[in-house]
Amino acid sequence: MKTRTDTFKAGVGASLLSLMLIIGGCGSNASGVANSGSSPEGNADAQASSGAAETQTASKLKVEASFYPMYEFARGVGGDLADVELLVPSGTEPHDWEPTPQDIAKIEDADLLIYNGAGMESWVDQVLDASSNSKLRAVEASKGLDIMEGSEEEEHDHDHGAAETEEHDHDHEAGEAHSHESGEDHDHAAEEAHDHEGEEAHGHDHDHGGLDPHVWLSPKLAVQEVRNIEAAFAEADPDHAAQYKSNADAYVAKLEALDAEFKSRLTGTKRTDFVTQHAAFGYLARDYGLTQVPIAGLSPDQEPSAREMAEVVEFAKQHDVKTIFFETLVSSKVAETIAAEIGAKTDVLNPLEGLTSEETAAGEDYLSVMRKNLEALKKALDE
Repeated sequence: MKTRTDTFKAGVGASLLSLMLIIGGCGSNASGVANSGSSPEGNADAQASSGAAETQTASKLKVEASFYPMYEFARGVGGDLADVELLVPSGTEPHDWEPTPQDIAKIEDADLLIYNGAGMESWVDQVLDASSNSKLRAVEASKGLDIMEGSEEEEHDHDHGAAETEEHDHDHEAGEAHSHESGEDHDHAAEEAHDHEGEEAHGHDHDHGGLDPHVWLSPKLAVQEVRNIEAAFAEADPDHAAQYKSNADAYVAKLEALDAEFKSRLTGTKRTDFVTQHAAFGYLARDYGLTQVPIAGLSPDQEPSAREMAEVVEFAKQHDVKTIFFETLVSSKVAETIAAEIGAKTDVLNPLEGLTSEETAAGEDYLSVMRKNLEALKKALDE
């Protein structure tokens, strides 16, 4: 049986072959037209125009960014010296997005491909393996960061208190062992029989072995991603390294101010736990002394089992949770169901995996949306 990765790799190879044939055909046709009837003057004018256009664009780096935060960080570093394009369209959830032949053509023509890594963009390795662009530099923005295992946030006993879970976040190995033992203490026989059919329908209950890619949701870690991007720009275009550093310094100053706001506003709240639709806020919770209680796992379209729904409902009742958070690019049905069950309300906590068309039209960006997240968190934690 072919896996999804095998199918996608074959598709990438076919797409690149088709693109090479198309490009080759276009080149032959252009040559034929030039040799049959065009005047020397016309050719000279066309060549002059083409040369001017090449001179005009040659000074700018061509940059493709995988999804929205990478796009904004790359624009912040590149400034006027780079043409940065966003691959995942506005309003599209990026976890399961795959590039079209047109997207692959853009990557083939780029100087830099900026992506988050840590398992977020499953298509990157296949595209790079099939690429014939020797000048392309692929930049993994999360490289060198302390990446958490997805199971640390997902396989999470909702009966733990906030202080116990916070301690778990700061001691990774001890926390994993504790979570494992907690899971074994339960008698799962009846629950597993009840959930088996639902798990088969969705492929799995949770992806326990996956990494948590959502580092950009911690302003502190976003700073490190910007610095990684800055280093790549300087390496690709060393003549402008000083300007890239200046641009990065200016953007990092904004992120550091945002980090200070999060630290200040989220210190001393009435509670430290918050319920989210999917496990996107583990780094934010860890860096600001909070406890994320996710309804589902790392993928936003992953459906929770009946047992997981019941555990979250029980946790919310025991801890008097008054707000259940959902997000903008996926259905809010699960969050609304739990909120209705416990008499709570719902609110948006945006994982910034992409902006909606309305947010784009309103001029929203990473900084403004993160401040909205801060306001929503502060309000819920002081209820």
